[in-house]
Amino acid sequence: MPPRSTSGQTEFMTIDTAPATAPTPAPAKANLYVSLWRTTPRELGFLLLAFPIATVGFGVSIALFNAGVATVVPIFIGVFILIGSLYVARGFATLELIRLEWAGRPPITRTDWQDARAKTGFWGWLRSLLGNGHYWLALLHTVVINFAVSLFTWTVTVVWISVSLGGLTYWFWGRFTSPGDQQLYISQWLLFGRGLVRPNPSYEAGEVVLYLILGVVLLATLPFITRGLTALHWSIARGVLGAWKSEALGQQVRDLSDARGAASSAEGHSLRRLERDIHDGPQQRLVRLQMDLAAAERQLDGDPEKARKLIAEAMQQSKDALEELRSLSRGFAPPILLDRGLVAALESAATRSPIPTTVTDALPEGTALPQETERNAYFAASEALTNAIKHSGATNIEIRVSTTAKDLVVTVSDNGTGGATTKAGHGLAGLRERMRGVSGALEVHSPTGGPTIVSARLPLAPL
Repeated sequence: MPPRSTSGQTEFMTIDTAPATAPTPAPAKANLYVSLWRTTPRELGFLLLAFPIATVGFGVSIALFNAGVATVVPIFIGVFILIGSLYVARGFATLELIRLEWAGRPPITRTDWQDARAKTGFWGWLRSLLGNGHYWLALLHTVVINFAVSLFTWTVTVVWISVSLGGLTYWFWGRFTSPGDQQLYISQWLLFGRGLVRPNPSYEAGEVVLYLILGVVLLATLPFITRGLTALHWSIARGVLGAWKSEALGQQVRDLSDARGAASSAEGHSLRRLERDIHDGPQQRLVRLQMDLAAAERQLDGDPEKARKLIAEAMQQSKDALEELRSLSRGFAPPILLDRGLVAALESAATRSPIPTTVTDALPEGTALPQETERNAYFAASEALTNAIKHSGATNIEIRVSTTAKDLVVTVSDNGTGGATTKAGHGLAGLRERMRGVSGALEVHSPTGGPTIVSARLPLAPL
C-alpha cells in the first residue's frame, strides 16, 4: 500500500492478514431453555390453583343454574337466579383470562358483554344478557370444560412435581422406610432382566441411583410440562372465552362510522371558523379598501393631497388583507408544505410565532410521509401552536416530530400556566374531532401550573 503523508512524515499502513475469528453465536437452545425456566414459577402457580378455583366455580355455577332452572316456572325469581349463574360464570371466565396473562400467556381479546339493547331499559337489558352467546359459553367453560381440563392438568402437575422431588430426595428419606417383604427392586428388574448383572441380595444403592436419575429427568423437563399445560388452558380460553371475529369487524365498522361523523363535524367546524375569520378579517379590510378608493375618487379633482393619503391607506389595507389571506391559507396547506415537507413547514410557522419556538426533527432518516398525513399533522401542530400563543402565557414552545411503529407523532409543548382542555367549546375540541376523523388521536396533558403537552397521533399507513 502506498505511504500516507502526515505532518511531513511518512507513515506506512499495515494490513493484518490473520483470519478474523467469527464470534461464537449464543446457543439458541440454551437461551430457550433458560427462558422457559423464567416463567415456570408463574405457570406452576397457575396450574396448582387451577383445580381449586375450577372446583369453586363449578360448585357455585351449577348450584345457581340448577336452582334457577328449577324455579323459573313456579316463581319468576328463578330468572334472576339463572342470571346470577351467568354473572358468576362471567366472573370466573374473566378470572381465567387474568390468570393466564399473569402466567405469561399472550392477552386474549376480551369480549363485549353488552350490546346496544342493554341501554333500552330492563327488557332490553334482559334480552341482551340472555341472548348473548358469550355468557352461555362462559357458563359452559366454568361448569364443564375448565373443570375437566383443570382436573387433568392439576393431576399431571402434582404427580410430576411429587415424583421428581421424591426421586431427588429418596437418598435421604428412603433410609427411614422399611422394605418389609420386598423381594424385587426396580433397579434389580432393569439390570437383571437384561442380563447385565447377577442377582444380589441388596439393591438399595441401585434404587437410590435410579430414583435420582428419574428425579433429575422429571425436574429437567418440568418447564416443558408447565408450558404445555398452560398453553392448553390458553388455547381453550381463546376459543371459548375470546372475542369473535365478527365482533372485531363490527367494532371496526362502528369505529369507521364514528370517524366519519367526527370528520364531518370537524370539517363543518373548520368551514364555520374559516367563514368567521374571512368575515372578520379580509372581508372587512376589502370593504374599507372600497370605501377609501371611493373617497379618493371624489377628492381627486378638488383635493389631490387628501386623495393621495386615501390611496396610501387603501394600499395598506390591501397589503393587510393579502397578509391575512396568506395567514388563513397557511392553516390548510401552505406551499412550503407541498414543496419541502412537514418539518420545513413547521419551521416556517415557528419563525412567525411571537413566542420563541423550536422545532425538533426526530424522524428516522429517509422517512417519506404521505401527503395527506403531512397536511393533517401540520394542521394539528399549527392549531396547537396558535392555542399556546393565545392562551398559555408561555415564554418557550417546542414542536417535536417523531414516529412510532405505526404512527406519526407531533407534540407541541410549552412552559405556560396549563389548564388546557378538550371539552366542547374549547379550542382543542375541534382539533380532537379532526384527529378522530382521520383515525388519529389527540392527547392533552395540561395540569394547573403547566407545562402543557399536546400530542397528535396519525396513522402512517392509510386505512
